[in-house]
Amino acid sequence: MSTLFSPLALRAVTLPNRIALAPMCQYTAGPDGLPTDWHLVHLGARAVGGVGLVLSEATAVVPEGRISPQDTGIWSGAHVDAWRPVTAFLAAHGAVPAMQLAHAGFKASTYRPWADARGGVPDAEGGWTPVAPGSEPFAPAYRTPTELDAAGVAAVVDAFAAGATRALDAGFAAVEIHAAHGYLLHEFLSPLTNHRTDAYGGDRAGRMRLTLEVARAVRAAVGEEVPVLARLSTTDWVDGGWTVEDSVVLAAELAGAGVDLVDCSSGGISPSARVPLGPGYQVPAAARVRREAGVPTGAVGLIVEPEHAEQIVADGEADLVLLGRELLRDPYWPRRAAAKLGVTPAWPSQYLRAA
Repeated sequence: MSTLFSPLALRAVTLPNRIALAPMCQYTAGPDGLPTDWHLVHLGARAVGGVGLVLSEATAVVPEGRISPQDTGIWSGAHVDAWRPVTAFLAAHGAVPAMQLAHAGFKASTYRPWADARGGVPDAEGGWTPVAPGSEPFAPAYRTPTELDAAGVAAVVDAFAAGATRALDAGFAAVEIHAAHGYLLHEFLSPLTNHRTDAYGGDRAGRMRLTLEVARAVRAAVGEEVPVLARLSTTDWVDGGWTVEDSVVLAAELAGAGVDLVDCSSGGISPSARVPLGPGYQVPAAARVRREAGVPTGAVGLIVEPEHAEQIVADGEADLVLLGRELLRDPYWPRRAAAKLGVTPAWPSQYLRAA
């Protein structure tokens, strides 16, 4: 029997398998961060392909939290209405729809990857002034952020909670808090970017404060039955930065704050990081967080072969595997993996002739 294709219960929601679509920005939102037909087809194809948990791209809880002007949002009722056809399609085809709630911090207001320009988008082209723990930009070509004051920090917490409520209204069955990849919550966590001297800076406890406040606020907003995940960059891959040891401590506290699974990624805070890429290169961090913090984890990062994914969950290194680029290449990877692992794929009736 395949462990990869066994169900995973998270509170009142049960995933049909242990395969998740990693959140990947599509940079294709309409005006004001509204999802488009691209999002319906992109996410819907992975549900038809057999993915158990479909995570949206990083979806901004406030307008200034978008990575680019073409990123999706969840800060208004219009966003709720625009997301509803997407979540209805995902659920109708057996996937659990989840929204990644995000704020890009000092990496906001940037050009999308295939634009001719790089760095910060000026106001004249639809950009804005980002916010951050301090006033240093991510890189010289990026826009200089405004340092969040106490009221601004409190507003971030409220925005994540309000975004979570709207996500449920839009039909999402779970939410993920994005605290990774150099975006706002990660900026507060890392000593490389948080040089504050108030309650949200200083030692590790101070730097963790905002992420934990967001987790508690999101849990309160969604109630006790909805799963809450959190994505962490478990290491900055830079000397003097955030470490796996720090992530173990944070993960345990996140569990106490109501987080059900920690999605273990890495990097993103520094352009100078040297990341040792290779198949499953982040799996050891997921295994350590799971073992030492006592919290379910998700493993992500160059997991491409069904046998490797099966081994990760069967050996207890993680409870869930998240695939990104591999699911871009092959939306039907879960069905191919099922056949390879001796599981009968549950093809949609429309596709039975290919089974």
